Amino acid sequence: MKPYTYLLINFLTVIICFVFSFDKRIQFNKHFPAFIKASVLTAIPFIAWDVWFNAHGVWWFNTNYTTGLILFGLPIEEWLFFICIPFSCVFTYFCLDKFFNLDWANAFNTIIVFFSVIVCVLIGLLHYDKIYTFVTALVTTLTLIYLHFFARVQWIGKASLIFFILMLGFFPVNGVLTGTGLESPIVNYNPKQFLNIRLLTIPIEDAVYGYTQFLLNIYLFKFFQKSVNPES
Repeated sequence: MKPYTYLLINFLTVIICFVFSFDKRIQFNKHFPAFIKASVLTAIPFIAWDVWFNAHGVWWFNTNYTTGLILFGLPIEEWLFFICIPFSCVFTYFCLDKFFNLDWANAFNTIIVFFSVIVCVLIGLLHYDKIYTFVTALVTTLTLIYLHFFARVQWIGKASLIFFILMLGFFPVNGVLTGTGLESPIVNYNPKQFLNIRLLTIPIEDAVYGYTQFLLNIYLFKFFQKSVNPES
């Protein structure tokens, strides 16, 4: 079981959402092409980031918990992570948006963006010597500025609320990856390269990293939906 731990995490993260995608009330399966395009495009810069950080010892993987298949220095399970996690997140967004009116949260778009950007800029400037902290703050800042001021999306508040709900899944998944319930973490971090502030065993940067990845997946998912159905 141990060499399949990370693979099992990916599987358990995605399987329930995948099965319910075919439910007649949801029919998320009709949006698989839009999701695949969005997740692959989003994954490209994040995987490049992952490869570089792994190669330079910012973080690394305990191969005792992986199958041993390596591509560009990353376990194959890490590559699957960039499909499985976004699938569950986008599926959850899709369902909550379909069955509940959460548009009221969009009234907080500007507040969320300005507050987040100010915090990220300050942390980035104060901790520019910690590469994981700095890059996370920079990418999050640029993402929010682009979405709010250039793409002018109107759903940041709703997406932020749903991401907060998704934290219920974030803690067990990332918790196991960072060592909760295991003899040693699957993902290890260089303590000199991040704030060393943890949510249980999870570096706080992971939550911000996940938030940015989530926003970009939603943005591209909606973009590819509209390219097929302009009224969506």
